This record gives sequence, C-alpha cells and structure tokens, in this order.
Amino acid sequence: MRIKVEGKTPLSGVYRPAGSANAAQALIAAALLTEAPVVLRNLPQTLSTQGMLDTAVRLGVAVERQADDQVTLDAAAISRRTLAQGESDASLGLILFLPALLARRQHARLEVDFPLNRIRTHLEALRDLGQDVLTQSSAVDVRAAAWERKDIILSQTSVTATALVMMLASRLGKETVIHNAATEPHVQQLAQFLGQLGARIEQAGSNVMRVFGAPEMGAAEATVACDVIEAASVAAISAMSGGRLQIEGVPAADMRLIARIYQRLGVQLELSEDQIFVPRHEGLTVSNREEDVDSSIETAPWPGFPSDLVAIATVIATQSRGTSLIHEKLYANRLFFVDKLKAMGAQIVLCDPHRAIVIGPSPLRGIYLDTPDVRTGLGMLGAALAADRETTIDNAQALEHTFGGVLGRLQGIQARITPVEP
Repeated sequence: MRIKVEGKTPLSGVYRPAGSANAAQALIAAALLTEAPVVLRNLPQTLSTQGMLDTAVRLGVAVERQADDQVTLDAAAISRRTLAQGESDASLGLILFLPALLARRQHARLEVDFPLNRIRTHLEALRDLGQDVLTQSSAVDVRAAAWERKDIILSQTSVTATALVMMLASRLGKETVIHNAATEPHVQQLAQFLGQLGARIEQAGSNVMRVFGAPEMGAAEATVACDVIEAASVAAISAMSGGRLQIEGVPAADMRLIARIYQRLGVQLELSEDQIFVPRHEGLTVSNREEDVDSSIETAPWPGFPSDLVAIATVIATQSRGTSLIHEKLYANRLFFVDKLKAMGAQIVLCDPHRAIVIGPSPLRGIYLDTPDVRTGLGMLGAALAADRETTIDNAQALEHTFGGVLGRLQGIQARITPVEP
C-alpha cells in the first residue's frame, strides 16, 4: 500500500487509540490455558493480532467473532503440538502459545526461521523452570514438567520471556518467584487476566513477581488496554502540527514519565485520570538543563522511556529549538532511520549505533520514503505530517502490523493522508 501525506495541517479533535497489539497477543495465548470460553474485547485490527488468532484456529481453538474488535475463544480441545513460524504473521508472539501446549498436551515443538539466540532468554527461563528443552538448528522441542517451587531470574528484562514464565507458572507451578521481570502495562494486564482464570499473582508491575498456579482454570473476560505507544506518538504529532487534541482511554499512570521526557523537548501534555490533553503549541523549545546539550533523552526498560518511542522523540527534536542528545541504550539498530530524516532536511549527527545529536528546529521537506520499519513507522509518519510539501510512503501496510487502523484514525483528526492506487 502506498500513501501520500500532506504536512503542516494542525491535527485537532478527539482521538481514541486502538488496543495494544502486544497485550492482545498475550491474552490470546493465555486464553488457551483454560478449557472454558474466554471473551476478549477491544482487539486491535493488526496483522500480528490476526496472526495469533489464525494460529489459535490451527491449534484447534474455536474462534467466534462477535464484532470487529471482539472475539470468543473456546479452547476445549487443542489438536496440535507444533508451532510453525511460516504459518503466521504473529512472528515472535508464537512462542507465547508454548505454555498452553505444555500445560494441556505436555509437549510442544516450535519451528523457527531465525537464529535461536534471539530467544535465548526464553529458553534459559524454560530450563530454569525444569522443562526439558531440546534445540536443533531450526526447531525447539519442549517437554513439560510440573514443579512445587521455583525461584528464577531472567537474564534480560524481556516482556515476552516474562509473559512466557507467568503463563507457564500459572498452570504447572505451585509457587514461582520471577526476578528481573518486565513491568510494562500489557504485562500487568496479563497478570490481571491470569488472576481471572484462577492463578494468583502478587507484585505484578514490580521487577520481582510471585505466581501461584492453578491446576484448573475457568472462564474469563477482558478488554484489551489501549496502546500507550500509539497514544504518545499521536500526542507528539499533534503538538508538532500546532493542533489541539484530546486523547481518550489512556491511564495517566502509563503516561507520567513519557510526559516528563516530552517536556524536555518542549511538548506539554496535560494528564487526567484516563485522558491526555494536548494544548496548542506555538513552536517548541527544548529545556536547557544539561551542560553539553540542551536536552538528553535516554531509553530504558519500563517504567523508563520506551525504546518504541525513540523515533518520534527524534522527530520532535528536529522541530524543537535547541540541541538534543538521543541515547538509545537498549537496541543497536533503532537509530538507523535517522538517514531518512536527514534526507528530509534534519540536522542530525549519528555518533554511533546508540547515540544521535539533533539540532533543531529544521524545516523538513516531503520526499519519497520506502518501507517503514514497524517500530519507527509512526515516527516517520509524524515527520511526513510535519514536513513541507507532500511525502510518499511506500509499503505503508507495515504500519498496520502494530497499529491497525491508525491511518483512518489520524484522518479523523484532520490528517491529510491519501491512499494511492497501484
């Protein structure tokens, strides 16, 4: 899909983000832990979410869709034990089905098309829980083993690994202590959902979590929480455009640190219990609190500033008066998109794969952009909406992988985005 984006239009109105795709993937997988029906609402219309539902069907789950954003999953019978990577768009999310297969079928096989070191943390956690893990070059076989009490530490603060352990511990363990656990909002929602199914999870939202398993699980219903990354990205785009925006359904607790970091870049957000208000900004200026740069932005595991917002933060810095240091501490490849911003006219020095210095404000000009990365896509879309002239974005369907329907929602607040016929 190709789109044309016309910038310099104030984005104003009322905006409601979609449900979190990450939360949806975890809840769909967790629904297979029980033989009773599970109702999920506010499911985002993303490729990754649909990929998880398609995989559930292949595993033998009855999936009934009541509305575009609501489904009932009935996993009374699971007919397969193999997860084949090429069968789905769910990508790494497929590994989240392992706990249900192990709890219900005692054996699972995961076939992958990527190096196994990508899931090293996950495999280490499975072994620490006493599971029999056999790896080959392109597959992982796991045999289940129940336990009385385990105390493990994750080698990385991984959201997927944390969810994997939480789900497995909810069915196969009597008591499990997880150290170095991820604390993202969708991890906390998974903990609440597992509690509805019958498990007991203490200290969810902290780095040390205690899970008390349930040998049998019942029915449950859940509404997928909103996508904080989408909400924060759209808030920034509205501020850069000079618009006024009200974003609904966003818990203030999830936005507190993001709002503080945005403030360093000149973006002011007003938070209420479940809303964000973006006032009209007459130009942006970074805060002047650092010795060698005007502002420094550093990513960190939650509740730190999310790595998934590093792209939009960099775009804000190009439009804010002053010098900003963007420090991506978690991943080595998240800043390579700055070449596209430089082609649009941004003044950016990429110091190394983790750090970039941005000098603003820089007028951006519309250009042709090729396939946007799923993690930087909203940042590049934000740059296009802040640019002079028209920007063409090719393969824009990549945005739908994580933010399903986001283009239509942006059009609803006056963004000028037009599909181009092939």
